[in-house]
Amino acid sequence: MYSVNFLIPVVVLVGVIGYWASRRSTSRYIGDPAVEANARLTGYAAVVLLLPLAAEVVTGARPGLLAHALLGFFLVPPVLLKLGSVGYRFARYYLRDPRYRAGGPPDLAMRLLGPVLVLLTVTLFATGIELWLFGFAFGNEWLIWHKASFVLWFLAMTVHVAAYARRAPALALADSRDPVKGAFERRSLVVGSLLFGIALVIAMLPFASPFTLLPDVG
Repeated sequence: MYSVNFLIPVVVLVGVIGYWASRRSTSRYIGDPAVEANARLTGYAAVVLLLPLAAEVVTGARPGLLAHALLGFFLVPPVLLKLGSVGYRFARYYLRDPRYRAGGPPDLAMRLLGPVLVLLTVTLFATGIELWLFGFAFGNEWLIWHKASFVLWFLAMTVHVAAYARRAPALALADSRDPVKGAFERRSLVVGSLLFGIALVIAMLPFASPFTLLPDVG
């Protein structure tokens, strides 16, 4: 109870920071089709990830290690899609592509948070997959790293979600109002990533994970 009472104001604080960052954002799009298409793909991926990530947080808080692990596998392909979309924009911007430079950078706070969030996301999923495949075969440290990365990831993600809560849905709906070339391909990528996630879950179902058989792992 003490930890929950401590966590609530922390989550509220980081949410306020994210909202503040969204209000100060200088990022804008100037109508270039390639830049806009990349932004819309990122928006699609962000929206479809929201509910599964929330479910992953809930199942990670206990009970259901099996549900938590399988949700994690389901999330891997769409998470990779979003990281790829954001990473492409990042690369084009810092390689000085004039179209992406003209779009302007995100707010400084979000630029600083971005690499941290990517690192935490990779760490969180990598440690979770290691635990599913090998349990404690390579030491208990993997569980410690998984839990620690989850706490930090959750706080960073709260800021990120609050910062883009208004913009991501608008980007995801933009093709319905004002289609840009490649709308079908963007939607297909997102749907394909979800189907790939389902296939990954089905592939993992018969796997006798040593982690789920270990006592007191939660």
